[in-house]
Amino acid sequence: MSDLAADLELAASLVREAGELAARMRLDGVAASSKGLLSDIVTAADHAAEELVVDRLRRERPQDGILGEEGAAYVGTSGRTWVIDPVDGTWNFFHGLDWWCSAIALTTEDDVLLGAVHHPATSTTYAGGPGAPATRNGEPLEVLDDRPSAEVCAATYLHPDRHATEAGEAWRRAVALPATLRVLGSGSMDAMAIATGTLGVSFQHDVPPWDRLPGEAIVRSLGGARREVEAGGVTWNVLGVATAVDQVATALAGGR
Repeated sequence: MSDLAADLELAASLVREAGELAARMRLDGVAASSKGLLSDIVTAADHAAEELVVDRLRRERPQDGILGEEGAAYVGTSGRTWVIDPVDGTWNFFHGLDWWCSAIALTTEDDVLLGAVHHPATSTTYAGGPGAPATRNGEPLEVLDDRPSAEVCAATYLHPDRHATEAGEAWRRAVALPATLRVLGSGSMDAMAIATGTLGVSFQHDVPPWDRLPGEAIVRSLGGARREVEAGGVTWNVLGVATAVDQVATALAGGR
């Protein structure tokens, strides 16, 4: 087994274990606390799932660095870093919606190497990277069909306090392009919908690495694209099929 294949296998195992642990804890009932904004919450399941992943990584990849959404941080010596989102879509998770997942990415200073995402509600695990084939429960995913933004559904989000700002103006330019819109609440799950052809593009602002990198790795392995755009005083992350990404990025930046 190649090193990358072994890392992909490990990543898939980690997100399955983390997702299954969080799902069991949700059945038993979990409390939530705010991380600053009412919509930005954390639960005991987030912390427990991150601890599970960190413990295995420290045993199995002791030279690698770690960056976790809930505070895990280790500086490695290998030049590689595992980026962990133990529960992506915590608002959905806590309020009983199933659009949430556990996600992880492996990165270097130059690029993301791979990502893995587990969706407990359907027992589905996705894995892949720019240099590795993308799979769903071990079966290959098809390369994405390129389409313009007018022919796809877009996933998006704009913080409520940004609507009356220049960021809101940029967002309104972009949302005029797709055939329809969804605001679903989990960046990694939105990316998996792109990977399977359900959605065509996603765009959000000020996306942290744990929300961006796992999905980006898998979408790019299927021929998709990612662009970063500075517009309206914020940084936009645009992910999806190449033509739709280019069109949305141009609209955000003020072009046509």
